[in-house]
Amino acid sequence: MASIVLRKVDKIYAGGVKAVNGLDLEIQDGEFMVLVGPSGCGKSTALRMIAGLEDISGGEISIGERVVNHLPPKDRDIAMVFQNYALYPHMTVEENLAFGLKLRKMPKAEISKRVQEAAKMLGLDQYLKRKPAALSGGQRQRVAMGRAIVREPQAFLMDEPLSNLDAKLRVSMRASLNTLHERLGVTTVYVTHDQVEAMTLGDRVCVLRDGILQQVDTPQNLFDAPVNLFVAGFMGSPSMNFVNAELVRDDGGAAVAFAGYKLPVPESTFAEKQGLDQYFGKKLILGIRPSDFEDAVSASGHSTGWARIPARAQVTEELGSEINVLFLIDAPPVEHRDTVAAQDAGEDEEAATLPLVGDKSLWTARVNARSHVRPGQDIELVVDTRNLHFFDTDSGLAIGHPANVGR
Repeated sequence: MASIVLRKVDKIYAGGVKAVNGLDLEIQDGEFMVLVGPSGCGKSTALRMIAGLEDISGGEISIGERVVNHLPPKDRDIAMVFQNYALYPHMTVEENLAFGLKLRKMPKAEISKRVQEAAKMLGLDQYLKRKPAALSGGQRQRVAMGRAIVREPQAFLMDEPLSNLDAKLRVSMRASLNTLHERLGVTTVYVTHDQVEAMTLGDRVCVLRDGILQQVDTPQNLFDAPVNLFVAGFMGSPSMNFVNAELVRDDGGAAVAFAGYKLPVPESTFAEKQGLDQYFGKKLILGIRPSDFEDAVSASGHSTGWARIPARAQVTEELGSEINVLFLIDAPPVEHRDTVAAQDAGEDEEAATLPLVGDKSLWTARVNARSHVRPGQDIELVVDTRNLHFFDTDSGLAIGHPANVGR
């Protein structure tokens, strides 16, 4: 096992296009690091540079204590798992698993032992004599993982390995990957554009945009304390609601005003978010997560100090355990380069296909399934004002985030 360190790594293609720009990243020994971001953000390029499949234009990559800039892939002691399985169709599962070890002239007894162990770990024991054509997509992907595991490399590099699977299978394979990592403890770098996958798999998650590192942190910290508008809009599903707002002094203290609403801002928020008090009387961008709303009726007793927002449900998405309530607020959508980039981020995400609502913004509140709200009905929502997010309108940086203080 080994740590992987990238120092000021660049990748410049012909024509001066910078796919990766000054990437500094330290992946600890045994860590599961996820690289996430929209298509074209440089995450797969970064992975391929670690693997040696792509030359670097500048900087330094170390695996373990070795600088590997000029080492060919076969000498880097890593194993890659691709999106398209890349199995040999004419070989059985057993032969596919053993192939790389045979190339390395490993003794037959050791090959057999490793293949049996990996097959057992992945639940492939009964499929060893089958060929890939006789397997399901999930089974094929497990064989591809097994081929990496038998190598016992210093690190696994995985490039969107679950994206060819259907939704239900992806969820169960995510659980299998988590279990595998717990058991093997091998340093893993995993690329995905799916932020739900990133949140559920990563010990830490590295968010990239246009080849530049935006933030690297635990999934919970990325969700609770995004460094800028882009990370706030990209991480979390449904994504954060944004509106242009103003910080004002009210009779009862501080408040944030927008679209005819006025939400109190607790004193504790100013203590947490250094510099927020400089924004009184100024415009800023307010962000509220859908999960920080609740239906006032089903929240009674739990919502002391929560602020109330009356709304009319336009659309309701019933998910069994909760309901997404989509409602309009009387303010135009925030048009900032960061929020636009975050919305365009997913190839299959709902944010890219929001219905046209003119000069109003469509917001989402996630409420308990006990709320029997239906489209067209009025609903009183409560919002947890302790979790409000504030962003600078020009820079898009989160106000009071430790990484931004003094910037």
